[in-house]
Amino acid sequence: MNTRFNFSGKVALVTGGVSGIGAAVSRAFAGAGAHVIACGVTDAELAAAQANTDFAAMRIERLDVRDDAAVRALVGGLAQLDYVVNCAGIIRRAQEHEPAAFAEVIDVNLTGGMRVATAARPLLAQSKGAVVFIGSVMSYFGGPVQPAYSASKGGVKNLVMSLAAAYAADGIRVNGVAPGWVITELSRGARENPERNAQIMSRIPMGRWADPAEIADPILFLCSDAARYVTGSLLPVDGGYISVG
Repeated sequence: MNTRFNFSGKVALVTGGVSGIGAAVSRAFAGAGAHVIACGVTDAELAAAQANTDFAAMRIERLDVRDDAAVRALVGGLAQLDYVVNCAGIIRRAQEHEPAAFAEVIDVNLTGGMRVATAARPLLAQSKGAVVFIGSVMSYFGGPVQPAYSASKGGVKNLVMSLAAAYAADGIRVNGVAPGWVITELSRGARENPERNAQIMSRIPMGRWADPAEIADPILFLCSDAARYVTGSLLPVDGGYISVG
């Protein structure tokens, strides 16, 4: 049981919630007593979640955030929704200079989160709930081999502020976190490349990569009553990475 937070009786929807940071968020919410709807998109990740005892008490759903009808069907079928965490995300690195790959990354990382938030707004207005988006340290700077990823995460920063202003009258808070370098499958290539790993480590004041659980806890904070006057913020959770010029 997560003793820092108590979400008993609450319902949390986590897109991209069966792998990486999303899986850590799903586990953290469940550990704090919430009913969790953890979403994934591939057969492999859904099967792995269904076989994992950590997800035994959760509702596992397939959801492609690019599919507006599927998003509306899933959210529309819920009787209660208190929190939405948009963790679904992809990166295509060098492919992102091609318009098709660029569009795909934007559709998942930015527009997908907007689709979910829009569908969830009526239920969140009833519960006076919260939305959390996943930005990145790349919300603050560009990337020569991943222009779409950087553009999508920069967009998340402004989308958080825009939706915070738009949803405030409904009693819905909208925030985001900007993770730094986190130990996930998505980052395996950089972690296993000695030169790239050394370059990254040299810029992290705390001198290590983050565990996904270290991103999940700030997300739960942003959903909790402890953050009841916080909206429109993108919280860096990066070990000090963006503080170094």
